[in-house]
Amino acid sequence: MKPERGPLRVALLGCGVVGSEVVRLLREQADDLAARVGTPLELAGIAVRRPERVRAGVDPALVTTDAQGLVTRDDVDIVIEVIGGIEPARTLMLEAMKSGKSVVTANKALLAEDGATLFAAAREYGADLYYEASVAGAIPLLRPLRESLVGDHVHRVLGIVNGTTNYILDQMDSAGAGFNEALEEAQSLGYAEADPTADVEGFDAAAKAAILAQLAFHTPVTAADVHREGITEVSAADVAGATGMDCVVKLLAICERVPSEDGRNGRGVSVRVYPAMIPRTHPLASVREAYNAVFVEAESAGSLMFYGAGAGGAPTASAVLGDLVAVARNVVGGTPGPVEVTYAKLPVLPMGETVTRYYIHLDVTDEAGVLAAVAAEFARHEVSIQAVRQVGLGEEAQLVVVTHRAPDAALSAVVEGLRGLDSVREVASVMRVEGEETPR
Repeated sequence: MKPERGPLRVALLGCGVVGSEVVRLLREQADDLAARVGTPLELAGIAVRRPERVRAGVDPALVTTDAQGLVTRDDVDIVIEVIGGIEPARTLMLEAMKSGKSVVTANKALLAEDGATLFAAAREYGADLYYEASVAGAIPLLRPLRESLVGDHVHRVLGIVNGTTNYILDQMDSAGAGFNEALEEAQSLGYAEADPTADVEGFDAAAKAAILAQLAFHTPVTAADVHREGITEVSAADVAGATGMDCVVKLLAICERVPSEDGRNGRGVSVRVYPAMIPRTHPLASVREAYNAVFVEAESAGSLMFYGAGAGGAPTASAVLGDLVAVARNVVGGTPGPVEVTYAKLPVLPMGETVTRYYIHLDVTDEAGVLAAVAAEFARHEVSIQAVRQVGLGEEAQLVVVTHRAPDAALSAVVEGLRGLDSVREVASVMRVEGEETPR
């Protein structure tokens, strides 16, 4: 019979929106958590930079500004990191693992930039590193990729992983709002930061895409490898164009294994983030407001969809607590958690090699031969036209073209060529089209 062990002591780095929710849940659910883990969980300390800003409900006796001292204390078993950013988070997490502590983190930026260093430290020092909260908030997504699907062959991960941009695009589609108006509303509701750059320029989604790709394809991927485009250039005309094709615009994170000639091992991976049109019949089209949803397509499991709240203090804290319980159980049982493996080492292919489709809206002169000249430009770059229609006459003449799938480099070359035609007054809108359904 094993002797009963004492409580597990937890150090918390950061006590902002997420950290304060973690403190609340640890306090309010103490009995349940102890029953699930097999021993109580106790807060050993909370490291913050500005103690005067710690929210009500936090015991001041636990607060310290000495984060380094806290993570290396002998009476600390597990460290939770929710301060974000690259430094000092990286140094503190490495020190914690070097001191024999397992780590739970929500730090997507650090994992996407230098996850390899953290994973190597976890292996070297025999520590657990769990990070479910780094992608898609409360949605249980990373653990299924990391554990449940580890025996399967994942082909594709496609989804909406940023609630701020989804809210903005949803308002532009459903309420006819302009980008700036929708952004201001998102900020007033707390969905967007005062400086929304990380969200609207796609940095947040790119970091999450890197993490997803690394897990799905067992290959090293960093945020710098991800092709990134934000939504600041999405216009009312783009949204209207999508509506005309019975589509909707979403900021998508797409991670794909590009098959090799044998169709199995893959010659590389494609990882990108950009706004794209998807058919309204696609399940992602119905993801409204600040929600997230991710599709995972695997060889044996088929298509799986994960949906839920992708951000916010309570949802993210829920994911942190889930990881904490898993890590605590490992500590109690004396068994390590899963270790990241990047044995595949597939190259990340450049965007130009990615196969996709384009929607192109042209303002043209209304005269004979315009369509032939436009079609010739597509043919010159070996891009096939799926659908074309003319809208308006005379000074209002416009052409809308949707292509078949082609390499992005060829599609981009077509757009540049069209800009040089005398019969094309303006390339008014260009947007990628995703989804298998044929647009109208």
